[in-house]
Amino acid sequence: MSGSAPEGAGENVEYRVAHFRDRLAAEELGELGVRAEVRPGAVVVSGTVPSAECRETVLRTVREELAGLAVHTDVLVAETATPDHAEELP
Repeated sequence: MSGSAPEGAGENVEYRVAHFRDRLAAEELGELGVRAEVRPGAVVVSGTVPSAECRETVLRTVREELAGLAVHTDVLVAETATPDHAEELP
């Protein structure tokens, strides 16, 4: 990835982000719906997860793996409730 490293990056940011991605995919989460991208000035973590508990686990992992970096998160919880009405088709 190109661009300047995020603020506060003393070591290889790309390596830390790759390790973060590996943890998301391999550990307790098995979460593949979350992306992490290095952008100028910050790391952006975004995506959709199935529950609020999963979102908290992702945010905790962000704090552990990307501590000291500027990180912007946009992790949403998917709506899992059943529909309250039938879908009307034309």
